[in-house]
Amino acid sequence: MPRRLYSATPTRLTTWLDCPRRYRFTYLDRPPPVKGPPWAHNTVGAVVHNALARWWRLPVNARTVARAGALVDEYWTTEGFRDDDQAAAWRTRSREMVQRYVETLDPNDEPRGVERTVTVMHGGAALSGRIDRVDERSDELVVVDYKTGRHVLTVDDARSSLALAVYAAAAARTLRRPCRRVELHHLPSGDVVAWEHDEHALNRHLARAEDVALECSQADQAFKAGQATDAMFPPRPSSSCGWCDFRAHCAEGRGAAPSRPSWSGLATYAPNGELHPSS
Repeated sequence: MPRRLYSATPTRLTTWLDCPRRYRFTYLDRPPPVKGPPWAHNTVGAVVHNALARWWRLPVNARTVARAGALVDEYWTTEGFRDDDQAAAWRTRSREMVQRYVETLDPNDEPRGVERTVTVMHGGAALSGRIDRVDERSDELVVVDYKTGRHVLTVDDARSSLALAVYAAAAARTLRRPCRRVELHHLPSGDVVAWEHDEHALNRHLARAEDVALECSQADQAFKAGQATDAMFPPRPSSSCGWCDFRAHCAEGRGAAPSRPSWSGLATYAPNGELHPSS
């Protein structure tokens, strides 16, 4: 019998690669374990993404810098911040970073897609994801992914990203245009890092995604059949455990990294306003 297609997103696959225990907590246990408090850096990321998506959906004559800043205010929440003062400061910074970014955009240069869902089948995997923005340049598509975190991006981040490669292949399949270039737009710094895949590289990423999807499928089936064991969903303790939403439910994770305040993922700024990674 042919193997049934396994549907997955890159986020699901990378969760499995990072930590099978977190994968189980996130996707299989029902009800899932209670998560820790929300993270302030996730709040910033969600607000910025929502504001930019909404900005592109406005009529062209309404796509102004001022309107972009107003959209940040409209979507703003205070979840995860230390106190009201910190939340207010980051509201201002988020508004400024979105406005600064929008100043670099041509509002008449209509993207091919905004928050666009794309899919591609490869072997036994049906892969899908939602892309922040898909541009069309010289009859080819470009995957644009917004970043708002403290991590200083390099070209290797774009080159090695399984998610970006899957998005490129899926965009080409869904929108019927070649798509090889992927870009990470880091709004806090204004940096853009890019990579141009060839067909061999894209196929290699897709094959890797299919292999991981097969591992996930086997684990899912065992869980549903009541045959899952702790050995099938082992923790992978690392320094990243300090950021895990399920830290309270994992002794190995608590032993691997100290607890972090919910605002510790925010970037810090020097007195001159320049961005620096948080410690």
